Amino acid sequence: MKTNHERLREIFARLDSLDYVKPEQIPDIDLYMDQVTTFMDEHLQKSKRYEQDKVLTKTMINNYAKNNLLPPPVKKKYSKEHMLLLIYIYYFKNMLAFNDIEALFRPITEDHFMDASGLSLQDIYRQIFSLETEQMKRLKEDLIRKYQASRQIFTEQEGDDREYLQLFAFICALGFDVYLKKQTMELLIDQIRSEMPEEEKKKR
Repeated sequence: MKTNHERLREIFARLDSLDYVKPEQIPDIDLYMDQVTTFMDEHLQKSKRYEQDKVLTKTMINNYAKNNLLPPPVKKKYSKEHMLLLIYIYYFKNMLAFNDIEALFRPITEDHFMDASGLSLQDIYRQIFSLETEQMKRLKEDLIRKYQASRQIFTEQEGDDREYLQLFAFICALGFDVYLKKQTMELLIDQIRSEMPEEEKKKR
């Protein structure tokens, strides 16, 4: 059985291997759906939990369009801005319901999707992901704090039992953090939704 120190080292190694898709990696030409799924699978493969998992499928893309998360393709082709939205959806879909993602995206797609006159979706994406390095640093610091706190309890237990109980405490601390952050995200989205014009609310 691995020690918790070994588990923590593996977590940090995994985090260090992750990277986000940079705008310049996305082709400047419009892509057909098969090309979109292939690109996403290649560039986000390190974030998959299991090797056989699919990052994106045709069914997923159709569902996103059906639920108004993604503007329709033009002549069955997806632009660079479609790709950027799909990357956001990939990160949000395990945390938020489709209707929450749609409410969050609506002002972005209405004001910045395919808008060459002002701040583009690509500009927004680049600025948001410029925070990645600092966020990763803070995450690692927080992981260490939670891990060290978990080592301070169940000290009266011995051997594997102590290791597992401290691991359980560590996972619970992470889960509570995720729960509170998800609650915060949903509250903010509810505020966004409540501030929409009445005619927009009736469409939902």
